[in-house]
Amino acid sequence: MMFCWWRDVIREATYEGQHTMAVSSGLRMGMLLFIVSEVMFFFAFFWAFFHSSFNPSPAIGGVWPPMFLSVLNPWEVPLINTIILLSSGATVTWAHHSIVYGSKLNATISLILTVVLAIIFTLLQVFEYITAPFTISDGIYGSTFYMATGFHGFHVFLGTCFLSVCLLRVYLNHFTREHHFGFEAAAWYWHFVDVVWLFLFITIYWWGS
Repeated sequence: MMFCWWRDVIREATYEGQHTMAVSSGLRMGMLLFIVSEVMFFFAFFWAFFHSSFNPSPAIGGVWPPMFLSVLNPWEVPLINTIILLSSGATVTWAHHSIVYGSKLNATISLILTVVLAIIFTLLQVFEYITAPFTISDGIYGSTFYMATGFHGFHVFLGTCFLSVCLLRVYLNHFTREHHFGFEAAAWYWHFVDVVWLFLFITIYWWGS
C-alpha cells in the first residue's frame, strides 16, 4: 500500500507536473509533522530510561546501571558508530548541495557514500547486539536499552531505504535544482536519525554507563 502511494507521488511529481506550490507545501508540512511524531516516540523511551536511572529501585541494588550487570564500553563500537553516522550526515548534506548546484556526479558519489556508511553502521549495531553481555530480558536496563537503540536501528534501516531510492532517482534524473523535495524529505529524516543517535550515545551509552 505504501509502495503504491510513493510510486504515485513520484509519478505525479516527475512526469505529470501536478505538484504545485500548495501541494509541495502540504508535503513539507506532512513530513515535518511526521518527524515531530517520531520525536514524541523516542521521547517516551528516554523518559523511561531517565525515570529508572534517576530513581533506581532497590530491586536492582539502588544503583544505575543495575548491580551485577556488565554494560557496553561507550568508547568502542558506540563511538565508532557515532563517527560513522555523523559522517553520513555530512555526506547527505554534500548530496543536497550537489543537487542544488546541478552536479549529478557529486550527488551520486555523496549518496553512495551515505548509503555505504549507513550499512556499516547497521552491521556494527548487529555485531554489538550479538556480543553484548546482556539481553532485553535483563531488567529495566536491558529493556530500555534495546527498545531505544533497536528502534533507532530500525529507523536507520528505513532511512537507508529512503536514501537508496533517492540515489536511484538521481541516476534517473528525477531531481532538478528547483524541485527535489523527495530528497529533502530523506535528508530531513536522516538528520533526525543523527540527532537521536547523539542523544542515545550521550545519555544511554556514556552517562548511563
